[in-house]
Amino acid sequence: MSDARAQVLGTIRKSLRRDQPSSNQQAEIESRLTDPPRGPIPARGQLASTARIELFVSMAKEAACTIAHVADRAAVPAAVAEYLARENLPAKLRVAPDAAVADLPWSTRPLLEITSGRSDGSDEVSLTPALAGIAETGTLMLTSGPERPTTLNFLPETHIVLLTADQVVGGMEEAWAKLRERYGRGVMPRTVNLITGPSRSADIEQTLQMGAHGPRRLHIILVDGQATAEP
Repeated sequence: MSDARAQVLGTIRKSLRRDQPSSNQQAEIESRLTDPPRGPIPARGQLASTARIELFVSMAKEAACTIAHVADRAAVPAAVAEYLARENLPAKLRVAPDAAVADLPWSTRPLLEITSGRSDGSDEVSLTPALAGIAETGTLMLTSGPERPTTLNFLPETHIVLLTADQVVGGMEEAWAKLRERYGRGVMPRTVNLITGPSRSADIEQTLQMGAHGPRRLHIILVDGQATAEP
């Protein structure tokens, strides 16, 4: 730990009177870390699976996303190709080097030009997996890592996200619980991105501009069933 970080954390502990915690305080801290308490959960997203997915789709569309619903992972390459053709986009795709998307049967669409790795800003379209979809707001939770470069989420003008039905949760609190379960205690990805719709801004004269700080299109491919490879 760097000296500056140690000093900051030491100051916080001292202000909380935890610089020299008693055995009871230490046990309480360990208990909270092991089993984090849950705050109030809004009833809005607490629905049965089908209704929860319907709410997610409705809220994502309200946020200007487009959505394709497919039966299984084998249908994803065709769904990607159809979307690119419909939007008059080039048949080129920068794919995250994550098994959830890299191992899809791309050979079934040989006209698609697939490259892998982080984006340098020259890619027009990217495809990444999601960790979770949040039904109450239509938000996607994406995590960073060597297999999921964050540049793919923001630099291309068109971002395609693969989400499976079992990854759709009711509320934000459940998404964070899913993240903690995925990564384990004491481990977090360097970046967690919460994305609701494509980038937009109305800062200048209240005129809506799409793609102001990131992709101008956000397309979600929702796959029935379970994720075979968690991001």
